[in-house]
Parts: sequence; C-alpha cells; structure tokens
Amino acid sequence: MKTSELLKILKKNGCYLLRHGKRHDIWYSPISNKKFSIPRHKDEIKSGTQKSILEDAGIQ
Repeated sequence: MKTSELLKILKKNGCYLLRHGKRHDIWYSPISNKKFSIPRHKDEIKSGTQKSILEDAGIQ
C-alpha cells in the first residue's frame, strides 16, 4: 500500500496530522487517543508497518 492510500484511510477514520518530522509525520487518532508516526517515502509501506500504524490508530 502506498502512503497516500494509507493517509486516505486514516483521514476517513478521523485521524489528523499533528506535525511534520524530518522523514516521518506525526499523526493523532481520536479513536485510540494515541500519536503515531507515518513514514514519508515514495515507496510502498511494508505490510508489518502498515498493520502497526492501523493498530495504533485503532482501525484494525
């Protein structure tokens, strides 16, 4: 999954950007009340990283 596809899923579920880091963006999920980082790369996000982000966001 590309980063842009993951961001669409997160935004649809109410997550929003808190701040930009150097290579990662910090997002917040009101569902899980957690902050989590998302890599800002052009390549595909690995499945393990994707799963971890969605779990932190409270989506999966």
